[in-house]
Amino acid sequence: MPEWVGVTALTWLESTGVDIIRYAVFAIGIWLVLWVLLRSVMRPRKIREATPPARQLIVEFLISLRSIAVFSTVGLIMFGLESWGLLPGPAMAKGWGVWWFAASLILMIVAHDAYFYWTHRLIHDPRLFRRFHRRHHRSNNPSPFTAYSFDLSEAAVNALFVPLWMILVPTAWEVLGLFMLHQIARNTIGHSGYEIMPARRNGRPLIDWITTPTHHDIHHAEASWNYGLYFTWWDRLMGTEHAEYHARYAATVRERKA
Repeated sequence: MPEWVGVTALTWLESTGVDIIRYAVFAIGIWLVLWVLLRSVMRPRKIREATPPARQLIVEFLISLRSIAVFSTVGLIMFGLESWGLLPGPAMAKGWGVWWFAASLILMIVAHDAYFYWTHRLIHDPRLFRRFHRRHHRSNNPSPFTAYSFDLSEAAVNALFVPLWMILVPTAWEVLGLFMLHQIARNTIGHSGYEIMPARRNGRPLIDWITTPTHHDIHHAEASWNYGLYFTWWDRLMGTEHAEYHARYAATVRERKA
């Protein structure tokens, strides 16, 4: 076996291991904190009365490992491109200073939200849904482990954003690492089943342009609404935010105050 094959396989395993640890820390961590340790305290903030069965959580976790393998493979391709001199962006970005470091992170998050919104709407097309998105929506009542529970085709669509961004926009690898931490944190929180976002006195979200767990939970219950991942901008601009979103959010947070 050529030496490069062994090196590539080892690199892929190391990358996959890092991705699994990152996923497990957030998915298991949020599940442990909200569903176990703070269960009685957080009960008033539980979005739905029913709790997903243990079998659902196990299946979601195993399917997520498959998705992580797809993400790691795409990551390995990017490192290969850089080693072959075909991805100069990360080296360029290192010389652009701390302001570009911060700006590129913010821009990447905003761009990913737009990418996710439009690809998410696309795979809800009946002609694509069964092949791309059915697995994720089998979790009608989501859990933190739902975050990466994708069909292989959806995992590939989600993974494609990172290489496209890294090719088009000079971005440091450290920025990508922070982006991935933000992405998995928001993803697992959004699927957590508990409303943890703070509210104003009138029952509206404190920061109304950031999606809440209630916002995404509605999407799992009624799939034609609330496609956004991080922000509510696109749903409001395109008229796809559920009309009862604020009322349902307020009902959950006011119940806690009561």
